[in-house]
Amino acid sequence: MGKVLLMKYKAVIFDLFGTLVDMFPLAEYHSTLSEMASILAVSSEDFTRLWLETVNERFTGAFPTLESNIEHICQVIGMPLEDSHITEAVRIRCEFTRRMFKPRPDTIETLIQFKEVGCKIGLVSDCSSEVPDLWPNTPFISLVDAPIFSCAVGFTKPDPRIYRLVCKRLAVVPQDCLYIGDGGSNELTGASQMGMHTVLIRAPYQDGYDFYRSDAKRWQGPVISRLKDALAFIG
Repeated sequence: MGKVLLMKYKAVIFDLFGTLVDMFPLAEYHSTLSEMASILAVSSEDFTRLWLETVNERFTGAFPTLESNIEHICQVIGMPLEDSHITEAVRIRCEFTRRMFKPRPDTIETLIQFKEVGCKIGLVSDCSSEVPDLWPNTPFISLVDAPIFSCAVGFTKPDPRIYRLVCKRLAVVPQDCLYIGDGGSNELTGASQMGMHTVLIRAPYQDGYDFYRSDAKRWQGPVISRLKDALAFIG
């Protein structure tokens, strides 16, 4: 495996899902979409297909709210819009995401230890609008200095702009940053190309998600299985 330099990093930047928290259970994800479709009285198959097809629009803020995304899907299907049904579908999605915000067992303590040695903490997440909406009510709010949500800034990983933005908000240069993620969205490649030092986190119990993690399948750099193992890279 490749190596990360043992050095005094000024900042550590994390991915969210699959890194600070677990990836969502696929069965629960699809059952949530089916529940949303049922509330909207549309085909679960059609709703799921259109939901997946519009992921880029959600993640870049082209649909600034879940309501706007759901309204678009209903219009494409040809289903009359019912405000109360859309509100309930949004609630179901938000509750699903809220459940996914549970930190991994070592996450909070690891973030605290990074801050205790003087590291600033950044976050870069490809996500839809409910994530930043829910963020203030999570235990991460007091620990992450610069959270960047793709839906709020208009671009996703591995766009260089998203890495530049988190560095700007942390007042650091990429070469002074350690980036840790599970390899989705080509995030590690993007971070490396910006000059960041990169580490793949790969929890063995979530290997089934490798289909979605383009970097993880070909990664030759350093790998950790627990977040706290990243503390070993701090000089």
